[in-house]
Amino acid sequence: MILIAENINVMSQTIGPALKERKAEPIQALAKAETAAGVQYLDLNIGPSKKFGHELMPWLVGIIQEVSDLPLSLDTTNVVAIEEGLKLCKKRAIINSISLQPERIEQTLPLVKKYNAEMIGLLWGVDGMPRDANERCMHTVDLVYKANELGIPNEDIWIDPIVTPISGEINQVTACVEFMGMLADIAPGCKSIVGLSNVSNGTPDHLRPILNRTYFIMLMRNGLYSAIVDAFDKEMQDIAFGRKPNLVSVVHRAMDGESIDLASLTKEERDYVKTVRVLTGQALFSNSWLEV
Repeated sequence: MILIAENINVMSQTIGPALKERKAEPIQALAKAETAAGVQYLDLNIGPSKKFGHELMPWLVGIIQEVSDLPLSLDTTNVVAIEEGLKLCKKRAIINSISLQPERIEQTLPLVKKYNAEMIGLLWGVDGMPRDANERCMHTVDLVYKANELGIPNEDIWIDPIVTPISGEINQVTACVEFMGMLADIAPGCKSIVGLSNVSNGTPDHLRPILNRTYFIMLMRNGLYSAIVDAFDKEMQDIAFGRKPNLVSVVHRAMDGESIDLASLTKEERDYVKTVRVLTGQALFSNSWLEV
């Protein structure tokens, strides 16, 4: 399992101002802590950054590489900023991300080839969000075909099916799990990736970890290769690297619809089973599902 740290993000209350004011110290401190936490990549999210992205991204890449030797994921919709960052990357980088919107494809796919980068293919179609797993498959085929035309092999493509909040449409949450089990057949060699914390967006802070971790296990069962995650969620890393087999087992049993005696489980295991039921639509989402 490949974990990409999400914490260097313009939306952060500490990192956002530091990026704006070009204060290296707090950003470098975070990068060092993320690296020490055991992730494999650092995602550098500067947002759209339309005015100053071409200056901000190379500055950010430079200061990060002073303190970490991890490869980078360059996360912005500013194509010029991506290229300026790629020029300075010491290790092979990932472009995060390339959708099916014609302008995005035309401007960004050539950078993958030019800089020998890898790419995250975001399954956002010309008409927007895919409706189900089948439409995600159609978008995957279209995106991979266009990449292959430029000589980009499947092995350099990471497919992001777009995780949506549990507070929205439950069919979108389950569609990503279903899609994970289909990817290897429709695009052999492509990797899968998700922005995991999207599933818990909008929920109370104390509920976000259990949602993220449970969904992570559900996606892993169907072949998830990578996730963009909170670098400091130790239990997430324990799950990713096989140190929580009891939680993985009980989530899989719940996914299979097994009638599980909750009284026979630990409090932690019960919480995971209850959360599977919410994430699969067997129970209604509310902020009190763990208390029921």
